[in-house]
Amino acid sequence: MTAVTTQPRVTEVTHPLVQHKLSYLRDKSTPTVHFRKLVNELTLLLTYEATKEFPTEDVAIETPLERMTAQRISGKKVAVCPVLRAGMGMLDGVLSLVSSARVGFIGLYRDEETLQPVEYYVKLPEDLSERDAIVLDPMLATGNSSAAAIASVKAAGARSVTLVCLVAAPPGIERIHGEHPDVHVVCAAIDRGLDERGYIVPGLGDAGDRLYGTR
Repeated sequence: MTAVTTQPRVTEVTHPLVQHKLSYLRDKSTPTVHFRKLVNELTLLLTYEATKEFPTEDVAIETPLERMTAQRISGKKVAVCPVLRAGMGMLDGVLSLVSSARVGFIGLYRDEETLQPVEYYVKLPEDLSERDAIVLDPMLATGNSSAAAIASVKAAGARSVTLVCLVAAPPGIERIHGEHPDVHVVCAAIDRGLDERGYIVPGLGDAGDRLYGTR
């Protein structure tokens, strides 16, 4: 998959399919039913890029013709941790590729006055210390919510953390790497910046509202 690494641990995926689907996500005329489908498909493509550095180990298997040594992801594999609520729209895209992954949930909402995250729910796999974690947060804007979610996953002992988002802004990337320099950020686009409300511009609006038809 074509990708451009803009700085260490940040990958902006520029594959034509990714950019094609992103263009429809950005379009305000795209209805909810199509928006959900596009988020799922786009997440699947981003997951391919996000997992390419996962460690593998040799395993002995038998094909219909002979024994051979094959590669599988090491340890207990993967945990997927969507940030509620919008991150739920990305979950099936990951699970369609990594069906054996355990799933954790991080409930956060953004205080619209302070732009700071407020945590209201966390439920993570008990064996997270034996897994590589993928945190799902569609919009990396200020980075406050994503940074808080990553901190929760790290506190639970994840072997490594990758943040997958649809669209990122430079302040959010800076915030993540200021607090979590080891985290790999994978996104479909790095946009210009933030408006006065802390929304990504040009962005695609509120991902949660567009996923679930709310305002």
